[in-house]
Amino acid sequence: MRTYRFFLAGCAVFALSLANDPMTHAQKSKSSYACTEAKPELLCAASTCGSASQPCYVDIKRTNNGASATPSLAGAKGNSPFCVKAGTSVVWKSDTKHQGFIIDMGPTSPFGTDDIIGGSNRSVNTVAKTPGCYKYSVGACISGEIYGMCGNNTAEVIILK
Repeated sequence: MRTYRFFLAGCAVFALSLANDPMTHAQKSKSSYACTEAKPELLCAASTCGSASQPCYVDIKRTNNGASATPSLAGAKGNSPFCVKAGTSVVWKSDTKHQGFIIDMGPTSPFGTDDIIGGSNRSVNTVAKTPGCYKYSVGACISGEIYGMCGNNTAEVIILK
């Protein structure tokens, strides 16, 4: 019983030390969205997806945690912000068999269409038109599956001048 009390007291002290750690507060207050940054285009300094002659391919897939959009950049992670220059073709596709997807750009779309709907047998080619930072919703469903087999998430794209 005495060991149990010491264990609980130790856990409480550890929890309090984490709660008062300034780094913990800094991480919580820092936004995880590129579009909330003052100059999100500065995040594009390392690389952009596609070029005037090469389209940017974005693979949409259903994941354990929802859905993800992964651009054709080396080392890119699902739903991480990516950058394209205005005038670049962006091809939304799914490499997963029997899967459909929808990209909802919301009320202001840099591609000229609010909804991008496709699937494993239908890629959708769009052109980045309006520079800015855009948050969008990505959804993916596996065809013929039961309720709960669709997933969604949010991601961001930065269109450069």
